[in-house]
Amino acid sequence: MVLSRIWTAFILVALLTAAARFAFQPGQQGIFSQLVTGKNTDTIAVRIADSASVPAIVHQQLSNQKLAVWGKEKVYKAGDNSYRAYKQLPANGIFETCKDAVTLCIGLIGIMALFMGFMNIAERAGGIRFLSRIIGPFFSRIFPDVPKDHPSMGHMVMNFSANLMGLDNAATPFGIKAMESLQEINPDKTRASNPQLMFLCLHASGLTLIPTVIIADRVAMKSAQPVSIFIPCMIATFVATMAAMMLVAVRQRIRLFQPVILMWVFGITAVIAALIFYIKTLDAQGVQLFSTSLSNGIILIIFLLIILGAIYKRTSIFDAFIEGAKGGFETAVRIIPYLVGLLVAISLLRNSGAFEFILDGIKNIFVMLNGDTRVVDAMPTALIKPLSGSGARAVMIDTLNAHGPDSFAGNLASVFRGSADTTFYIIAVYFGAVGIKNSRYAATTMLLADLAGIITAIALAYIFFV
Repeated sequence: MVLSRIWTAFILVALLTAAARFAFQPGQQGIFSQLVTGKNTDTIAVRIADSASVPAIVHQQLSNQKLAVWGKEKVYKAGDNSYRAYKQLPANGIFETCKDAVTLCIGLIGIMALFMGFMNIAERAGGIRFLSRIIGPFFSRIFPDVPKDHPSMGHMVMNFSANLMGLDNAATPFGIKAMESLQEINPDKTRASNPQLMFLCLHASGLTLIPTVIIADRVAMKSAQPVSIFIPCMIATFVATMAAMMLVAVRQRIRLFQPVILMWVFGITAVIAALIFYIKTLDAQGVQLFSTSLSNGIILIIFLLIILGAIYKRTSIFDAFIEGAKGGFETAVRIIPYLVGLLVAISLLRNSGAFEFILDGIKNIFVMLNGDTRVVDAMPTALIKPLSGSGARAVMIDTLNAHGPDSFAGNLASVFRGSADTTFYIIAVYFGAVGIKNSRYAATTMLLADLAGIITAIALAYIFFV
């Protein structure tokens, strides 16, 4: 299995890197303790810098706040002309990461119970089959192995809709429900089926119309143009989604140049173009209000339509909700081992210094080729997003702090965060929820789609932010 090899490689590379640093790099005597018992609040290096050596942008940050970012370090003023720069452990160690995985799953229980409860009401009332009939002509072409009007089609529609609106909390339970439906028709319960691979790759490409969370973070960082990344994020995720669909279609020998598929693709393209046109007529405050209102309004509309449909069908609404909510609880608990394994491997990779070594290598190559190092300044967000959503957010905020929220690097890091998804987290959660052990080509396809989104993001940055 590809995922098994990747997971093993993460651990081996991390341990070998840590051993090399312990043996050959001064001051790394505590690296093994950091890997096992460390916390992301631990300080691993401290130095004193005088005022003359501190860059102007750091002085500017410290004039407005107590703490600034200087490359890989954080800085604060220690005296009249002296500054203290320190570096923290990138991620929690193994023990804390295990706790984090369980805490994350516990946090999912409520959300999973809520949305899977409403999903069960929708199924009882026939809403899922209704959605399946609407989307059937398109989905029957890209999911040829799924029977006509199968409930999984409705579940997938709900998942894709939540993703489009940037509703991560709703997208996960809808997506897991879709995977469970597809698992019912999977002949080999331990091996990912073709429909499961197509669905997961499309989901992981992260087609999002409204990057609400990214805009909110940029507002918090006092960006003068917090919504400038709206259109680039939308285009980059659309390209990543099309790349994912084409890559899977080639592997599964699905003909994409069919009239129905082309009509749906052009239709989605037209909707995105219309949304771009409308957004360009709004000011920054209007865009932010539009994005948050639409995202949150979608959830309430879904709930309202489900309840009205259940009343019309005379469904026992609360009983159906409780039954579905129980399934949400069980699913959240079932994915704990998968998340523990994945997050521990990522923790080792980051804390060992292997990830930092890769970034430094990329930057050196750019310098040798006289490339634009501003791209490399934003690159950590792109590279860590497939591994960790929270890590990508932290790295993006550090980039915005270090270079300015409206700088080229700050804008590009924001688009990077919106143009890729947490590939390995998605594989662990979705396949773990249904007991899939052989993920086939899921990881490689998702990473290639992420790469398409990253390349598109860089190209768009030179169009929109230079």
